[in-house]
Amino acid sequence: MTRLGVDVGGTFTDLVAIEPDGRIHVRKVVSTEDPAVGFLRAIDDYLGTGDGGRGTGVPGKREAGSGKRGDRATIDEYWGKREGGRGKGKAERGIDLLVHGTTVATNALLERRGARVVLVTTAGFEDLLWLRRQDRAALYDLARDHPPPAVARDDVIGAVERMSADGVVTPLAASEIARVVREVRARAPQSVAVACLFAFRHREHERALALALRAALPGIPVAASHEVLPVFREYERTSTTTAEAYLRPRVGGYVERAAAEAASRGVAALRIMTSSGGTLDAGHAAGRAATLALSGPAGGVIGAGLVARAVGLPDALTLDMGGTSADASLVLGGEALFESAGSVGGIPLALPAVLIETVGAGGGSIARLDAGGGGALRVGPDSAGAMPGPACYGRGGTAPTVTDACLVLGWLDPTRPLADAVRLDPSAAERALGALGRALGSRGAAPGLTRAAAGIVEVATAVMARALKRVSVARGVDPRRLALIPFGGAGPLFGCALADALGMTTVVVPPYPGVLSALGLAAAAERLDLVASFHGALDGLDPAALAAGFAPLVQQGAVELPGAALLRLADCRFAGQGYEVTVPVTGDDPAAIGGAFLAAHCARYGHADPSLPVEIVNLRVVATRAVALPALATPTRVARPVAARHEIIVGRRRVEADVWPLGALPAGLEIAGPAILAGPDASGLVEPGWRGAVHESGAVVLERAA
Repeated sequence: MTRLGVDVGGTFTDLVAIEPDGRIHVRKVVSTEDPAVGFLRAIDDYLGTGDGGRGTGVPGKREAGSGKRGDRATIDEYWGKREGGRGKGKAERGIDLLVHGTTVATNALLERRGARVVLVTTAGFEDLLWLRRQDRAALYDLARDHPPPAVARDDVIGAVERMSADGVVTPLAASEIARVVREVRARAPQSVAVACLFAFRHREHERALALALRAALPGIPVAASHEVLPVFREYERTSTTTAEAYLRPRVGGYVERAAAEAASRGVAALRIMTSSGGTLDAGHAAGRAATLALSGPAGGVIGAGLVARAVGLPDALTLDMGGTSADASLVLGGEALFESAGSVGGIPLALPAVLIETVGAGGGSIARLDAGGGGALRVGPDSAGAMPGPACYGRGGTAPTVTDACLVLGWLDPTRPLADAVRLDPSAAERALGALGRALGSRGAAPGLTRAAAGIVEVATAVMARALKRVSVARGVDPRRLALIPFGGAGPLFGCALADALGMTTVVVPPYPGVLSALGLAAAAERLDLVASFHGALDGLDPAALAAGFAPLVQQGAVELPGAALLRLADCRFAGQGYEVTVPVTGDDPAAIGGAFLAAHCARYGHADPSLPVEIVNLRVVATRAVALPALATPTRVARPVAARHEIIVGRRRVEADVWPLGALPAGLEIAGPAILAGPDASGLVEPGWRGAVHESGAVVLERAA
């Protein structure tokens, strides 16, 4: 069975193919303004039906993607250049399964480019999304406001009806349903959200409104909160439902088109990565748009977990440093950590998601002097992206970026292409950093090209270190007992420096570090997350009632994902607490659930009082169907490669470094810093004072020397 993982990033689109014999193939192409173009380019390159580039890891030059015009290409322009969209030649390979990590939902939320939504809610609660939780966007900044909701205030319609926890308070009349339908139709929405009070427990009114709207507005998506998120907390439920409606037309259209184009290439099945680190088939993904908000970053964490288990270091911090941003996460016991509440672009989404902290510190992050901050050197969040990209890409960029700084410091090989026809231009990087160096000199700092470059990487390191602390220290996890797994195109260059900043002593440079997110996609399990509200104190809870509460979720999971393993979970809290801890439920014994909750609460927060009453608020079922994992292994070659020598700058000092061909190193080879690990998809830096060896999986495990 041939499986492909395709991850569309802001700068590059990565593809990893796992062949039936276990071999792994890698492709990397430039992303464009239309993410579908990079997605299809990568597949065509692998199949051998593109406009060039049969590739052995680094694609060759092709018309769409090798120049400035191609990088702005839309999907229609791309197909226009490829004979109406069916490519040149016949595909040389078949693909049984393609897993796609997409940023379409993420970008739509960040850029506010979703559908026009009309929200129907209980009369009197029309301002809920603006009232939020009555918290400030910034505690000490009175002028700062929260990002606006995904719906305009004039597009919120109050329905005269009311449910309480016990049932109907104000009936929903047929005439009221007709009035609401007329008002919604008059606003000509592209999508509709329905979120009524207490619909998570009593869904009759909400269901009646949704059915009437679907009948009256054929072809217009209608998202109802009892279908999207049937749990308490009306603000988060309403916000998530509105986001689902906001995203569904855009995401649904993208997924449907991707599925059709994939099928035309002989792909037997297309699945989409969700925020929770599992995959959904295209049909389910199109109807669960909000679950794709962190689709792309989740694949990297799954891939890092695979590497952590392979090298026997199951507890790790992960850092995915791409071209636009860096994503920090946490892996414990070889598995990614999840959270059930977060936000993207300021819009709360109360859906299961891999724990990820994102900062604007990628390879394309732009360095500048902060005019309003005393002239301090800043890096990000603005990014040069794929077009024009860093100055050293030679595509029109002039602003200094992190990649330019790494090139000036000698960490990158200018003779090695990154993807397509992108080659690094040292002179362009020097020009960009030279202007910044002169500006630093005028502010009283020591001027100079290399000093500017060193300053950029130091600031970027500090930004990423803060993100790593937020996912570890802020959650009661000591990073010093963890390994660090840096990946992405630039991540391994910063691994040792980040480990030093956090007091960590182990760094694992994974195999295929530049495309690990795509590898994680190809290895991800099929997954379906189901949830239902269930309020009750553990003390005196009838085990039969608990089993009855799980029963419909278990049945739905078995129907929608046949043959899947079904994991039961419960959201528990101390009575009166405003947050929950999710624990596994292996039986129907309330006492066992209480014990698991106390242990989990103590591990997470450092305390747990067994005398306090505990209650369940939600039941969850996670259905998973695993796929065969790739067998990571070093090359079969036994000859020891000879390291080249190259002068680089580390810690503002010039040193001679060994240069090793990452990806072609035999197991057991020992490496001592300073050294460069130069691979076909990414480069790594072993700083002085670090040494390690190549693991049989192909990873390089580094330790801080005593």
